[in-house]
Amino acid sequence: MKQLAILSGKGGTGKTTVATTLSTIVKNKIMADCDVEAPNLNIVLQGEIIEKQDFYGKETAVIDKDKCIECGLCERLCRFDAISNFEVNPYYCEGCGLCMYKCPVEAIKLVEEKTGHVVYAKTKSGEKVVYAELFPGADGSGKLVTEVRKKAKEVSDDNDEYLIIDGTPGIGCPVLASATGVDLVLIVTEPTLSGFADMKRVLSAIESFKVPSVVCVNKWDLNKEVSQQIEKYCEENNIVVVGKIDFDETVVKALKNLQSLSSYPDSTAYQQIYKMWLRIKEILDEGVESK
Repeated sequence: MKQLAILSGKGGTGKTTVATTLSTIVKNKIMADCDVEAPNLNIVLQGEIIEKQDFYGKETAVIDKDKCIECGLCERLCRFDAISNFEVNPYYCEGCGLCMYKCPVEAIKLVEEKTGHVVYAKTKSGEKVVYAELFPGADGSGKLVTEVRKKAKEVSDDNDEYLIIDGTPGIGCPVLASATGVDLVLIVTEPTLSGFADMKRVLSAIESFKVPSVVCVNKWDLNKEVSQQIEKYCEENNIVVVGKIDFDETVVKALKNLQSLSSYPDSTAYQQIYKMWLRIKEILDEGVESK
């Protein structure tokens, strides 16, 4: 099963719009929404939840009041200021375990904390969608992304040829977890100076993974000068621009109606994304061995 990760350096570039459109164009695939802090792929695809698993993303120290002798050693040792008046603040605790190891009466233990869910859903047409919900303020987004990808592989079968990953904006931990070990990264950018700068940041962040990257310029015709700068940069750095998508008001219409762009197959944007997929498929099929 070949893996394609769709990333963007910033929000609002159209990454998820591209992902939802590909979900209907590409046959024999699984969709994975790895934007675990704000998953919205399944909102558009309207999949029915088949399974929801608890995710335990961190450990938190807990003090046993019956054993505690209130010596104060744990409070003095905690560099995160998570212990006060012999109580642990779970929002400050990093689960390092120092207090537990140093407690003279073994009154402290680390307890796994539930920080989210991993969800497996199916659309009416039988498409498989895996996504996650990280609780507000919880840690472990990168670990949760890994669990989403693991679950996607678990529910796959011999007919599934592609895993399409809708990543998160930026260059943080969940982005790196989304791109690790994939066959190809598609970076969706926009013709703005911030979009251009953030595209370069993503390319730099994933460079050490030795994963080939291609670029799509969304709404390219809104600023043709910056679009040309992006294309020139990609050419100078041997990065293939696999697609240029026009600004198309049909996209806005589809999103307002919670529809995939595939509901409007005659639209310019849909046709351009379809042609882009043919180029991506060619690169995937000719490229590295599937994982």
